[in-house]
Amino acid sequence: LWRCLRTALAFREFVGTAIFLCIALGSSFKWPLEQPSVLQISLAFGLTVTTMVQIFGHISGAHINPAVTLAFFVGNQISIVRFVFYMILQVMGALAGAGIIYAVTPGEVRSTLFVNQVHKDVTSGEAFMVEIILTFSVVMCIFSVTDKRRRENRSYAALSIGLAVTMAHLVGIYYTGCSINPARSFAPAVILGKFDPFHWIYWMGPFIGAIVASVVYNYVLCPQRLSREERLAIFKGFFAPENNLQQTPGNRADSRWNSECLHLTWFLPCQLEH
Repeated sequence: LWRCLRTALAFREFVGTAIFLCIALGSSFKWPLEQPSVLQISLAFGLTVTTMVQIFGHISGAHINPAVTLAFFVGNQISIVRFVFYMILQVMGALAGAGIIYAVTPGEVRSTLFVNQVHKDVTSGEAFMVEIILTFSVVMCIFSVTDKRRRENRSYAALSIGLAVTMAHLVGIYYTGCSINPARSFAPAVILGKFDPFHWIYWMGPFIGAIVASVVYNYVLCPQRLSREERLAIFKGFFAPENNLQQTPGNRADSRWNSECLHLTWFLPCQLEH
């Protein structure tokens, strides 16, 4: 029963995203005796991502970011059902994480909740391009270090992804507060009821950057040799026998997702075992 429920609801993505937002946003608060530095915030975001990938990477993929999930979907590495469930649970997890850290922090400290804001001297077009470039870089790193076709040891994948996120924040904080994750930008804005006039940048920038990275990596640099039928099977969530379908980082996990009981014809868990 529990296995079916947690599989169908992608509960791990909810938990991972909630923990990520709770810790990462908490690092940015301005306490009376100590002001956070850009380096501190960047490392907190990067190290938290590293930790979440280590914990949940082998289970759910640890996307914890709608832009990353979109990239894997565009790259034909996850099914449409998994894509939808992950997107929903990531946003819900982000809201939960931001809400928790907001609730347990003194009022005078939690005032901004590190809501993303475009710097006053940066135009919307410039901010948009920064988000595209930074997200592109992070997603390219994710695809590269998690590619099952790599022959070298991939045990450093979590650290590599975390460092990519750290790098993005070291640059992006000055321009936009660094989003590269729509859920991360949306949750604090909802909790505070404070939406930047350019809030759309924190959705469109990461989404476009992720799509471009996915197309470049999965269809130009390192294309998967799959037939149209196999690609359609991945999209639908149905899989050919293992010896006929080349497995990728995404669809290998998707196969586990599908086999544990979620079927396309249902939006609820499979029939419960008595």
